[in-house]
Amino acid sequence: MKAETHEPSTDGTPTLEEFQETVLQEQLTPLWMGALGQLREPRTQIQPYLWRWKEVRQRVLQSLKLIPLGVEGAERRVLTLRNPGVPVPRIGTTHTLVAAIQIIAGTEVAPSHRHTMAALRFIIEGEGACTVVNGEPESMEPRDLLLTPNWYWHGHFSEHSEPMIWLDGLDVPLVQGLGATFQENYPSPDRRQPIIAPRDESIRRYSSGGLLPVGDRTANKNSPLLNFRWAQTEDRLTQMAERDGSPYDGVALQYTNPFTGGSVMPTIDCWIQMLRPDEQTKTHRHTGSIIYHVVEGNGWTVINGKRFDWKTGDIFCLPPWAWHDHANASNRQRAIIFSFADTPVLKAFDLYREEAYSENQGRQHVEAAF
Repeated sequence: MKAETHEPSTDGTPTLEEFQETVLQEQLTPLWMGALGQLREPRTQIQPYLWRWKEVRQRVLQSLKLIPLGVEGAERRVLTLRNPGVPVPRIGTTHTLVAAIQIIAGTEVAPSHRHTMAALRFIIEGEGACTVVNGEPESMEPRDLLLTPNWYWHGHFSEHSEPMIWLDGLDVPLVQGLGATFQENYPSPDRRQPIIAPRDESIRRYSSGGLLPVGDRTANKNSPLLNFRWAQTEDRLTQMAERDGSPYDGVALQYTNPFTGGSVMPTIDCWIQMLRPDEQTKTHRHTGSIIYHVVEGNGWTVINGKRFDWKTGDIFCLPPWAWHDHANASNRQRAIIFSFADTPVLKAFDLYREEAYSENQGRQHVEAAF
């Protein structure tokens, strides 16, 4: 309750203003002075935003000519997608996740390192490159999803004359916020890991759904399958095309850890979803942020009343607790979207929540277009 008077007391007790000034100088903050005590729903500085692939691709190709790669050059040739709500020099596509575009030229080698940030790669274009993960080369082909879990050694190399481009996803802001950021370089003169496993061994061992090697179980929370091939993913989407799907996400599939059935990594969940011709989803919102990459097709997503029109290659982000729905603009062609989210962290602490939008037949009113 607000004090009615600020007159000094006769027993030496300070006035309210004097008390507040004193405790602030002592690094004590009265809760009643700010809005925190009245906070009823999540608030964030993260803004919904869309990056056009045509522009991003042009910039990353320009960097190919300007930035040398390797032990004597840059560690990685990467352009990070920074949310306009994140002040420079911090990086973050959302408050917990980073998306970036990485390119490697033909016959180049990116040195090996490891870090406590989990990472994924969704391949956009090119051929003939590999990521080496803990000594196992993983072939990279367009639309494959590759994993580099927390503290796994990883480096890249190309065996083709043309460059390869992919989308990186990491939990950098989350790990930095927890004060748990560590990184180290591979301890060899050329920073290249030795190859100790056959190429794509994880695919041979773990990609057959419910058929897994007997006795091959670990306590590791990361998926032992490090490479999710597009051919198998697309086949599964096609099989599900005639099903009802989710009213909020269309035909949506989760990439899973074959040992646990849960998310592929403890801090990052990955999805692939298909919007069938003319499909429009209902509106909902949830705690947790998401970064979307349009694999193919064109359409739009409405976020908190603002429409973002997208097409193949575009990348956009969803802040936490933001109303959103999706639509396929074509009446003949499918639209496919890859996404990664921080929902495993929220679910681990029982903080994940969803809410459906009840007005306008399940969809929000569109106020503007991007």
